[in-house]
Amino acid sequence: MVEIVRSSDLVLIGFLQSLLENANIPVLVADMHISALEGMTGAFPRRILVPDDHVAQARRLIREAGLDAELRHV
Repeated sequence: MVEIVRSSDLVLIGFLQSLLENANIPVLVADMHISALEGMTGAFPRRILVPDDHVAQARRLIREAGLDAELRHV
């Protein structure tokens, strides 16, 4: 799994999860529980991870949605 986005913005995370799942890209939203436990102060942002073989497609979809600034550049 490769992290492609890290954010404390719940709306953004939900949108990206939906966008990728609708394109049949498996998505794991990591750190959901710790983020909720710490009171959403932003200390533990949520992370979107996709399988290695879907990274290029996921990045392309996010760019096409106009959200390329949200992509992790690792």
